[in-house]
Amino acid sequence: MIRVGKIVATHGLTGSVIMTHVVGNSLWLKKEQPLYIEMQKGSYIPYFVSQVKASSDKEYLVSLEQIEKIEAAKKLVTKQVYVDETILASYAANSPLLWIGFSVIDQHYGAIGVIDDVVQTGKQWLARIIYQNKEVLIPLIEQTIEKLDLKKKTLFTLLPEGLIEIYLDA
Repeated sequence: MIRVGKIVATHGLTGSVIMTHVVGNSLWLKKEQPLYIEMQKGSYIPYFVSQVKASSDKEYLVSLEQIEKIEAAKKLVTKQVYVDETILASYAANSPLLWIGFSVIDQHYGAIGVIDDVVQTGKQWLARIIYQNKEVLIPLIEQTIEKLDLKKKTLFTLLPEGLIEIYLDA
């Protein structure tokens, strides 16, 4: 599963929710698709979409089959939302936000770790990884990315020599 966003608010009295997402395109979510909501760390509950309306390329107004009252919807606010990676296969290659949870294997350093988060600085993306108990930021640019394996959730890189040592020596 790939984390795609978060429930940020309720909408109306019938249990609809507002979901922000990081896919960058509002065409991927369809009626009857399951959204997996992380109710507790590592516990994903499937909810099926009964209605969906894109507010923007970053936000949806969603009604879920199992949620019919505002009280039930309030329990979902602030929860992370995931979908099956096959739904987003065509979008994931172009969106580093969907690479959270991917393993990073570098040609020089070997297995570095798992991408905890990604941040955008200007037009460049950085992946946050914990390596040897230190936070490391690696650039997600064409020159450092060798291959992206969506099925295995693995990013293969060729990082500049000395980049990791900068963080370890700090």
